[in-house]
Amino acid sequence: MSVALARGWNETLRDQLDFHYRRLFRPRVEGLTDEEYLWEPVPGCWSIRPRGTSPSPAPIGAGDLQRDDAPDDPDPAPVTTIAWRIAHMTVECLSMRTMNHFDGPNAHWEAWEYTEYADRALAQLDAAYDGWSAGVASLGEEGLARAVGPAEAPWAESPYADLVLHINRELIHHGAEICLLRDLYAHRTAEELR
Repeated sequence: MSVALARGWNETLRDQLDFHYRRLFRPRVEGLTDEEYLWEPVPGCWSIRPRGTSPSPAPIGAGDLQRDDAPDDPDPAPVTTIAWRIAHMTVECLSMRTMNHFDGPNAHWEAWEYTEYADRALAQLDAAYDGWSAGVASLGEEGLARAVGPAEAPWAESPYADLVLHINRELIHHGAEICLLRDLYAHRTAEELR
């Protein structure tokens, strides 16, 4: 015996992320300061930096600022700042996917204008989130079963539902990391504040 859903899977998948983003994550980053946004809790963090000052092997971005990066995933992975994580969520997780799948604005990590200001980064993230969410809504129920296509190679034959779930996991994962970094920043010891 099957149980009928009171609402469709598309709405259910969107609500999963929307609950996290709007009720758990966004309230926790209200008041994020520029200092906190760029705070490096350990030496060797990856962050957003003025062009030409990156210690990483392959910094990315257009304009005066770049995001630390490497051609391959370093092992162990570097600790990243709130700025780096918000930029990753904005560009790779949301903006590039919205461009590739829902005819969103042009977006690529190499051409992205990164910012040193927390409020601007959060505004970019909110715009990217809204674009992605609208795109997922436009899929409807049937669209969730369609193959995502070559933009997601080698997963081109995977259904959109898999991509939506992946983005949900990415944003929940990185959002939780950002909240933890905020907690660590707020609880620095007197010695760390010197």
